Amino acid sequence: MEGKLYTDVCRILGITYPVLLAGMAGGPTTPELVAAVSKAGGLGAFGAAYMEPEAIRQAIRRVRELTDQPFAVNLFAVDLTDDTTHVREMQTVLDPLREQLGIEPGVQTVRTADRFAEQLNVLFEEHVPVISTAFGLLSAEAMQRAHDAGIKVIAMATTVKEAMAAEKHGVHIVVAQGSDAGGHRGTWDNKAHPMGANVGTFPLVPQMVDAVRIPVVAAGGIMDGRGLAAALVLGASGVQLGTRFLTAAESGAHPAYQRALLSSTEEDTVITRAFSGRPARGVRNAFIEHVESSGIEPLPFPTQNTVTGDIRRAAAAQNNEQYMSLWAGQATRMLTDQEEAGSILAQIVTAAGKLLEK
Repeated sequence: MEGKLYTDVCRILGITYPVLLAGMAGGPTTPELVAAVSKAGGLGAFGAAYMEPEAIRQAIRRVRELTDQPFAVNLFAVDLTDDTTHVREMQTVLDPLREQLGIEPGVQTVRTADRFAEQLNVLFEEHVPVISTAFGLLSAEAMQRAHDAGIKVIAMATTVKEAMAAEKHGVHIVVAQGSDAGGHRGTWDNKAHPMGANVGTFPLVPQMVDAVRIPVVAAGGIMDGRGLAAALVLGASGVQLGTRFLTAAESGAHPAYQRALLSSTEEDTVITRAFSGRPARGVRNAFIEHVESSGIEPLPFPTQNTVTGDIRRAAAAQNNEQYMSLWAGQATRMLTDQEEAGSILAQIVTAAGKLLEK
């Protein structure tokens, strides 16, 4: 079975099975979850985009205490300049939600901290095995630094054009993120694609495979061995799963978030800009309905993400899933509750191996 599942992705990353954990920012990817996926033969990934640099360092060291296997750290390669032109209008939209949660009205002065350079330096200083990016690419200088240090680089792409640019830039592996995927659309240019480039996973994968020479990893709506086998048949060299691990025993996702996922179906997710200003797929709730019915456009990323932060934090503290971002892909019926990540991965690769033997 391992022979059938040992692909170029495994060879490049030094892993046993071509299964990658998505680098989900905001808390779900605990060091324990990352290590569990890596120990089981996949590639664990830590979503570090919103973290303080020193917290990233400590998380990396904790992962290394738990496993000696390869893992990745994911950052957002995107401009973090604020656009505060319409902050007053958006705060007026959001203040009724704050009132319901019992917190102070929104402030008019907004500033998003840009820690990317410091975050990236930590990754180099700690010599992480793999760096992955969303929303764009590392700079040419950072790419050269990664190559010189023997660090592998993975980039997310939502179109063939993005994948070709990633290959030309020196990326080792590209993730084909279909519109089925949960969380933020990885689209690089939101001016060209205001709601993200929304090509489904299985139409996107073979087109991307035909266009680039580097390995392609399929992401979006893949939850089990059937999805892994199908992706490999379409020419992918692996899969990346996020939603499937959100309700795992080691997940750091909020309990209210997990409950909402477990009670949702394929009909419940939508792509919205309400929380962050960038299109992202999640379970529809009162927050999304309120913002989208207001008639006021969300602020651009990262400003919208910053101004909604107090609401999401208060909702989490109050176990109120109606005002939290409930990122999820389109296959939530296939989730299991509090299953260990290693068991999830083992089931996926066992089932895929049997299917590929037929």
